[in-house]
Amino acid sequence: MSDRRLEPEALLAFYRAGAFPMGQPGTTRVEFFTCATRAILPLDTFHAPRDAKRALERGVFTVTFDRDFDAVIRGCAEPRTSDAETWITAPIIEAYSRLHRCGHAHSVETWRDQRLVGGLYGVSIGAAFFGESMFSRLDDGGSNASSAALSALVERLRERGFTLFDCQYLNDHTRRLGAIEISERDYLARLADAVAVPDRW
Repeated sequence: MSDRRLEPEALLAFYRAGAFPMGQPGTTRVEFFTCATRAILPLDTFHAPRDAKRALERGVFTVTFDRDFDAVIRGCAEPRTSDAETWITAPIIEAYSRLHRCGHAHSVETWRDQRLVGGLYGVSIGAAFFGESMFSRLDDGGSNASSAALSALVERLRERGFTLFDCQYLNDHTRRLGAIEISERDYLARLADAVAVPDRW
């Protein structure tokens, strides 16, 4: 039986309310989460990581948007280690693929020599972008590929007047990229303002 919570309109309603889904590894179950504190990436103070910026300036990578969503979400679902399990399960992939076809889930691809070496995907509603996951394929020359994708994405979001970049959880990686934590109350206020405007993607 399909999970109606993962249908596009229902899923978008969860995002507007401050909740997000994660698949339970090894199962078809999906749970929705909220956070007492929320991680966001301040768009006005973000600085591209030096190595990623240098790689983009030198033309090492080519970055595109929405060229191959399926390849990106499946790249994000690849285990990071030999025994790692992923929350990006089959139901999650199916749900976000539908959301992509509806124009609300988006991918950023990083290419090197015409090979996909990294990228990220997330959800766009109004002036809010919800980052879901990113990946780099180091063995294919993708060092800094996900950071390059993020840098290109932030530039696009700034140009189009986005006001909120939601990172969900603060961890070592998102902290290095400049993410900060804010209270749930502050987050929900920013979220309400951001999703109230027409879509800016």
